[in-house]
Amino acid sequence: MNTTTRIVIVGGGPAGLTAALELQASGVHDITVIEADHQVGGISRTVEHHGNRIDIGGHRFFSKSDWVMDWWRGMMPVAASADPDAARELRYQGAVADAPSATASETDHDVMLLRSRLSRIYFNKQFFDYPLKLNPDTLLKLGPWKTFTFGLSYVWARVNPRRPEASLEDFLVNRFGRKLYGQFFKEYTEKVWGVPCNEISAAWGAQRIKSLSITKALLHALKQVFGLGGKAEQTSLIESFLYPKYGPGQMWETAARRFVEQGGTLLMRSRVERIDIVNGQVLGVAYRDADGNEHALPCTHLLSTMPIKDLVQASASAWPDEVRAIASNLSYRDFITVGLLYPRSAIPRQLDDNWIYIQEPGVNVGRVQVFNNWSPHMVADPGTLWLGLEFFCKEGDPLWTMDDEALKALGHREMVQIGLVQADAPRDAVVLRVPKAYPGYFGEAYKRFEELQSALDAVPNLFLIGRNGMHRYNNQDHSMLTAKEAARQITSGQVDKAAIWGINVDDEYHEEK
Repeated sequence: MNTTTRIVIVGGGPAGLTAALELQASGVHDITVIEADHQVGGISRTVEHHGNRIDIGGHRFFSKSDWVMDWWRGMMPVAASADPDAARELRYQGAVADAPSATASETDHDVMLLRSRLSRIYFNKQFFDYPLKLNPDTLLKLGPWKTFTFGLSYVWARVNPRRPEASLEDFLVNRFGRKLYGQFFKEYTEKVWGVPCNEISAAWGAQRIKSLSITKALLHALKQVFGLGGKAEQTSLIESFLYPKYGPGQMWETAARRFVEQGGTLLMRSRVERIDIVNGQVLGVAYRDADGNEHALPCTHLLSTMPIKDLVQASASAWPDEVRAIASNLSYRDFITVGLLYPRSAIPRQLDDNWIYIQEPGVNVGRVQVFNNWSPHMVADPGTLWLGLEFFCKEGDPLWTMDDEALKALGHREMVQIGLVQADAPRDAVVLRVPKAYPGYFGEAYKRFEELQSALDAVPNLFLIGRNGMHRYNNQDHSMLTAKEAARQITSGQVDKAAIWGINVDDEYHEEK
């Protein structure tokens, strides 16, 4: 490693801050993180509104990477759990080490809690397990005819799979059968992405739910019934997780403080406007600070978590027309959270869920979070229930441009319509818009993504990390691992960009051990 190494990191989310701290741990001292927002954490930040906190998109702190789990515990200790079942399950999954890592108290400020996981599907005014489980409760709710026809459809799909498996529709039908796909996957997925499932790449399913299947869900359920135990093979089936006391942003605020205390420079409310790439090398960036002043910052290495679309635009002169065209036409899915606060008496059902996937027809809301169940400290008054309604949209469409008061009214109206709330109005409400929340796995530009990736990877001192930085639907632990690998390559001088992309190669890591 050159003693004059000067690092610039664009973005203070999980990938950016992990890279910063890993580089510091390796002896690099001249590191600047440039963050456009007034908060760190990216989409893993926590937003506070009148004492109630919002977790944008929901973040379970569980990873099959021991390194990630150790990293999190090194940043924030785990409080001893008052829930012995949650503690037993999480320790069984290897997520909590033995003492002394779990000797902190929930009364401490900077701690993680052990939380029980519950996600359900809400369809036809009934709750179904998520992921779907072939247990008596599910079969009773579906009824004998649907159970029979869904079963036949599943068997047919296994015997006659679609080949080649090109689209997300192919992927889902092959694993669940056409009937079950049409009932529980198609409408919700198209609500999330805004395009038909047959236009979405199978790569999305491979990355997110590759190994999850009816057979494995059934086996997991049978093991639970007969007490056979065994570690859950899919992270979607893991029943407990860690969670920072005050939401996911607390982890990254803690990381940012440590980075600054160790001599790092963190520039908040500063936006990169130009990236200077000359003769195939990044020489520096230009950014505009909170007061509107522009600054030039030279660097020997640039780690980028900014959307690839914006990265290429900021360095446009370095790229041929075809590369600029691919980047400018990449698709993204945007996201709105509407927070609604109700007295508990306004909720007719017991809602112990972290997430509720809304499959009811005729509503725009796609998913509902119950923030009380992520952590009781997310809510100012325990006598209230703090809901986060998630709407998937695209910048400029009618949902995105709807004014805040209309969105609040829409959210409340839909909660009453589907029977989750009985109230004339919420006590409080807030609207959050999150642009470029999900990189799109569809469109003509995405089909040519490898060309774009190759062009960017050819710049030896430019490292793409994180979700938007790589245009991949990474969870925060994957983002952290891409940052770790980039930091290793910089400090060792052994650059191999394929190893960063390979963190999720064959898309097996997230869901299958």
